[in-house]
Amino acid sequence: MKKEIAILLADGFEEIEALAPADIWRRLGLTVKLAGVTGKTVTSTRGIPVVTDLMIDDLKAEDLLFVYLPGGLPGATNLRDDSRVIELIRTVHADGGFVGAICAAPIVLAKAGLSGGRKVTGYPTTEDGVEGLTYTGELTEDSGDRILTGKGPGAAIPLAFRIAEALGVSVETLVKLKQGMFL
Repeated sequence: MKKEIAILLADGFEEIEALAPADIWRRLGLTVKLAGVTGKTVTSTRGIPVVTDLMIDDLKAEDLLFVYLPGGLPGATNLRDDSRVIELIRTVHADGGFVGAICAAPIVLAKAGLSGGRKVTGYPTTEDGVEGLTYTGELTEDSGDRILTGKGPGAAIPLAFRIAEALGVSVETLVKLKQGMFL
């Protein structure tokens, strides 16, 4: 049974977009794995090193319910240009799993061919990199077919909650956590 969330980290990732959702999902009791793409220790856009739980090659697509792609530059381009990332998100989505991307990371969805006019949002100016996708500019967006996206760092927390709800976490549980976090 699919039950894990993988957050893919490549050098140049945006800290808030990666770690705020990881924190929220772990508080909700979801199994979250930080997976290094460019190394076991990955350095953020602002020079913060993060030690991942495992490497992308150690992930098993059949165990993944959700793959999340944080933005940041060059983090998003590093994800886009890695064939393992492309293959993983294609496989997970084709097998009924969810894929999420925030900020500049929807460019990875376009490269993976997860387009077909799906609605996405992202950081302003990235709409040129999402050929085949319909860019909305909303804070968060749900394509309606297991692809969820966010606009940028300020969208990380609302997107994390929207994704948790899409993954089946009850509204009651989400409200309780939001209250506990003073949101």
